[in-house]
Amino acid sequence: MKTISEEIGLTQLKTKEIVQKTFNAIVDTLVEDGRIELRNFGVFEVKKRAARKARNPRTGEKVYVPSKFVVTFKPGKEMEERVRQMEEAERRREEAEAMASGSSEMMGGPSNPPSQTPEPPTNTFAPPPGDFDH
Repeated sequence: MKTISEEIGLTQLKTKEIVQKTFNAIVDTLVEDGRIELRNFGVFEVKKRAARKARNPRTGEKVYVPSKFVVTFKPGKEMEERVRQMEEAERRREEAEAMASGSSEMMGGPSNPPSQTPEPPTNTFAPPPGDFDH
């Protein structure tokens, strides 16, 4: 909020109010229309997840999970491109670190392979905790 308020010249309180009203409008549109497209950002859509059988990880007991509505998110092209650029920069940084540590490997030093981090899911949306409850 601080960065946005400084950029547009409003108080943090007024900026917070505007951002909260924007989020509320997004939620209201999802509830009413089931879909909202934000240009250069992405598409939020309400979908119904089918009922299913699952397993309690603690007890191993089979449980029934009823159908429910969930909000999905598909990022827009601009967002995907910026994330792709971030991934490429990270890959180049890891390669540079591997090359730098490669010289110590030749001398019998420890080897640190680049970590394989799974990609986070991009098809669901959970609102941030705290101030944005509706």
